[in-house]
Amino acid sequence: MGLHHLTLAYWCVLIAAALPYVCAWVAKAGAFGPRDNAAPREWAARQSGWRARAMAAQANSFEGLPLFIGAVVIAHQFGAAQGRLDALALSYVLLRVVYISLYLRGRSMLRSLVWALGLLACIAIFFVSP
Repeated sequence: MGLHHLTLAYWCVLIAAALPYVCAWVAKAGAFGPRDNAAPREWAARQSGWRARAMAAQANSFEGLPLFIGAVVIAHQFGAAQGRLDALALSYVLLRVVYISLYLRGRSMLRSLVWALGLLACIAIFFVSP
């Protein structure tokens, strides 16, 4: 399977899978003090403010990933209309980026709305007809 076989929806899966790592990088970027790699979770547990929210966004991003991956793979297996599948997958990824941004800024009410829209986009992928 070469790169030319990857649909936009599959690229979206790859991007969505990278987002949790981006969140962790944001949390750790520019952090002062010891970051003992032998106990990284202890370091994360001591964080507050936007760093703690970045770590929480990382956890939430990992939690939502299986449903999204499953939806995209199942839709491909059932021959879903590629254009609609790609549009929904892209909307999911864009909503996740907005979600992470809102999480970092502490905008909890709007963040929850964007999370719900992302979930709906993910569920809609299951109903894309061929």
